[in-house]
Amino acid sequence: MPSFDTVCEADFVEVKNAVDNAAKEIGTRFDFKGTSAAVELKDKEITMYGDAEFQLAQVEDLLRGKLTKRNVDVRFLDIGKPQKVGGDKVKQVIKVRNGIESELAKKLQRLIKDSKLKVQAAIQEEKVRITGAKRDDLQAAMALIRKDIADMPLSFNNFRE
Repeated sequence: MPSFDTVCEADFVEVKNAVDNAAKEIGTRFDFKGTSAAVELKDKEITMYGDAEFQLAQVEDLLRGKLTKRNVDVRFLDIGKPQKVGGDKVKQVIKVRNGIESELAKKLQRLIKDSKLKVQAAIQEEKVRITGAKRDDLQAAMALIRKDIADMPLSFNNFRE
């Protein structure tokens, strides 16, 4: 029976390269000389440091540009609130989304069920598997998902005949 998986996963190699490029540019830019501006990646979290919230906004803008150049969708970023560290320093944590949260998975399942297409959606850990009898039905389900869930960078993989 034909099926495909709906997933939400960033290319972490490209995310790491973008963070490294941003850190390198921060080190060489004149407006960041002598400041605590920095960006680093640990596990699936990007941490930005700066002297003020304005500087954090500059670092975030720089990081977004590097991610975009590397074809990483910025919708993967879950940006936290700026936090005061010691002295006048601030930091901001950005989580890189990986996997479909259960709330979104249930919404996807409900969307497929209500669409009256001849396909079924099953939640499997951090992905949603959609199965159907015909390829055309699966392609219609993909189009429906792309149209209705535009705020998440969903992709489709593991297409089986």
